[in-house]
Amino acid sequence: MSEDQVEKPTTNDVKEEAKKIPATQGGVDAADDKDKGVVTEASGGQAEGEVNQKNVVANPPASEGTITIGEALEAAVLTAGNKPVEWSDAAAIQAAEVRATGRTNIMPGGVAASAQSAATLNARANSDDEKTTLADVLTGARGKLPSDKPATRKDAEGVTGAEMRNDPHLTTYPTGVAASVAAAARINQSK
Repeated sequence: MSEDQVEKPTTNDVKEEAKKIPATQGGVDAADDKDKGVVTEASGGQAEGEVNQKNVVANPPASEGTITIGEALEAAVLTAGNKPVEWSDAAAIQAAEVRATGRTNIMPGGVAASAQSAATLNARANSDDEKTTLADVLTGARGKLPSDKPATRKDAEGVTGAEMRNDPHLTTYPTGVAASVAAAARINQSK
């Protein structure tokens, strides 16, 4: 696969392809199906419905000028990369991953799973030198997410709430994960 194919995904437009099929083959139902993106074919006097499906791209490029949740997670490395991962950070990273991917479960080997493991290990570590940092967990976060989306205000609220609920003082780290997602959402909203 070349780089051009990765950067510019191709998709099949269902309605455009359906317009190419004559609607008279199946009568009025075929015309209705044509509008819905269903192509009917006549085989032996009976029509069989066949739905065209679009090609799905795993991690589509975000629209120009917007900051994605994955990029916001990577930005947290620049602002708070030396901070040891705590439970509140792991919860914020999990909330960010859920919002970016649309999945409700944690993916094994994903960013959230790594953050939870790091928080568990850090809670047991004797010295700060042995602790895993946000930089260790969040470097390359965009590549670890199967899909990504631009950060919104709702995403920032969810990530901030998760970080606050899991902090013993009910606060967020000033330059941490929630702050990075909130900054990305503010920038996206102003565009």
